[in-house]
Amino acid sequence: MNTEINENEQELDETTIENNANGEQLIIEELTPEEQMAKDLANEKDKFLRLFAEFENYKKRTAKERIELYKTANQDVLQSMLPVLDDFDRAMAEIKKSEDDVLLRGVELIHEKLKNTLVSKGLEEVSIKAGDIFDADIAEAITQIPSPSPNLKGKIVDVIEKGYKLGDRIIRFPKVVTGQ
Repeated sequence: MNTEINENEQELDETTIENNANGEQLIIEELTPEEQMAKDLANEKDKFLRLFAEFENYKKRTAKERIELYKTANQDVLQSMLPVLDDFDRAMAEIKKSEDDVLLRGVELIHEKLKNTLVSKGLEEVSIKAGDIFDADIAEAITQIPSPSPNLKGKIVDVIEKGYKLGDRIIRFPKVVTGQ
C-alpha cells in the first residue's frame, strides 16, 4: 500500500489538478524545465522559419517589381517621341518623291539614328501589314470599308499609323482599316 501512495504522489507531482469554469476537475501535465525549453525552442524555430520564408518572398516580389518598373520607366518619354518618328517617316516619303539625293541621305541618317536610339531603349514596332487577319488585341480598327477583293474580308486593308510596343506591352496600337 505504501508503494501505491508513493506512485500516486509521484503522479500528482507531475500533474496539476485544476477546476474549470463548470467545476469539473482537469488534469494538466506540467513539463520539466528541459521539456519546456525544448518546446519553446521548437516554437521559436517555427517562427523564425516562417519569418525567413516571408522575407524571401518579399525580396523576390520587390525585385520583380523593380525590374518591371525599370522596363517601363521610360514609357512616357518614348510615347512622346512617337509623333516625331511618324513625322520622319512622312518626311522620308516626301523627300523620295523630290529626288534630292543629298537631302534624302541626310534625313535617312537622322531617321536611323533616332530609330536606333529608341530601339536601344526597348521600343519595337508592332509588325502588322495589309492582308493580315484583324486582331483587336494588337490593332485598332478606325474604320471599315467594303472589301476590295473577297479574300480581304475581315482582314486588314491598310495600315494608317504604325503601332509600337515596349517589352511585351503595346504602348500604341496600330491604326488600321479593315475590309467588310
